Amino acid sequence: MGHTQHRALPVLALAAVGIVALTSCGAGSRTDNENSTTVSCDYTALEGETTVNVLAYNSSAIDPFTDTMVSSCSNDDVTLKHDPIDFGGQVTKTTATLAGETGTYDIIETYGFVIPGFGEEEKLVPLNDLWDKYADDYGLGDISESMVEGMSYDGDIYAIPMQAQMFVMAYRTDIFEDLGLEVPTTFDEMIEAAEAIKAEGLMDYPIALPWLATADVSTGFQGAMNSLGADFVTAEGDVTLDTPEAQQALEAMIALKPYMDPQVTTFDQPKVQQQMFNGTAAMSIMFSGRMFDLTLEANSKLFENFGFAGAPKVSADAEYSYNRLSIDGWSIPFNTKLDHDMLFVMMASAVSEDASKASVPAAYPAREGMVTDENSPYGAAANDSIASAMPPIVSPIVADITNEIRPILVSVLNGQVTVEDGMAQMQAAGEKIAG
Repeated sequence: MGHTQHRALPVLALAAVGIVALTSCGAGSRTDNENSTTVSCDYTALEGETTVNVLAYNSSAIDPFTDTMVSSCSNDDVTLKHDPIDFGGQVTKTTATLAGETGTYDIIETYGFVIPGFGEEEKLVPLNDLWDKYADDYGLGDISESMVEGMSYDGDIYAIPMQAQMFVMAYRTDIFEDLGLEVPTTFDEMIEAAEAIKAEGLMDYPIALPWLATADVSTGFQGAMNSLGADFVTAEGDVTLDTPEAQQALEAMIALKPYMDPQVTTFDQPKVQQQMFNGTAAMSIMFSGRMFDLTLEANSKLFENFGFAGAPKVSADAEYSYNRLSIDGWSIPFNTKLDHDMLFVMMASAVSEDASKASVPAAYPAREGMVTDENSPYGAAANDSIASAMPPIVSPIVADITNEIRPILVSVLNGQVTVEDGMAQMQAAGEKIAG
């Protein structure tokens, strides 16, 4: 829900992804979305004429799975209903639908960042028994074990993994080649490349990152801390927002700001995409689900000039890349009145082998080995990025801490609060939540 909120999503380190793509079992007729398909959705409707309300935000990486579910699982008696919505709207509606004993939605697209909190609050239906019941029918054993663990908490599976996203760098191959620039592997190298691009008068703000003040900016901060081997809390639950790693992460982010649009804290991922489409930025780091859009001729005359690479490190001696791994998946809210077996089959159908294969290259499916450098323009970059990501800290308090510190973080990045004062304020806010 992907995703922040978005998309600071901890998941367990994903195993290295194989390069052998799974074979298709004969996908059916296509839907209007060229990255979705028609699959078998063999459930028994116990309620008669029924509407199944599906909550899932719209993006090129999520839509293939949603569209496959809606088109494949609707029939004369059962109608799946999905209304278009952006990520922020989904976050709001998820909170609202899970707040009471009666909810609005029957299937919710969710993500690893919120699973620990929802699991502890019993807001989602544990899926272990249903998983075992339908594992053979839907090949659930082929889904990455690490992704299953990333959608689990305290031994219970709370979502069927659908797809993963990770930070990937997109850059202008034509500009880099013309100026003889190497693809940056660190923040310092990004700055050096930006200096060279500015010196040629090509653009004022060559670097574009999604640092939206109400969402993405905290994802970036967590990604910077992860590059240095730290997170907002330790595995034991101790808050770490006044540590040397937190300071280095903040200073590294601040160092990029002169090379970014002054309005960067108003930019979400679609606005960063627009900077790349329009040629006003030469480097960006976004979730991989946003990369496919850059390759489409309909979106930009520059579509042939975008290259992709794994996310860079904050510093040359950093252990990991500037990265966040996000798993999206399908969950059943605790307050749906519909049959859980029926809903599980719908969700499993939407992540079947055929559905997953059809989603490439728009998405990075949860099934092992589906994305390669042969079938996805950013496949090699995505696989490199996964391999360089820090194993996450799974904690039910991280989401609350993330929300609480975000305004302080924005004040630090905008120069209204010093790094030292901001760290102290964030540490205090985190400790209050941790208790």
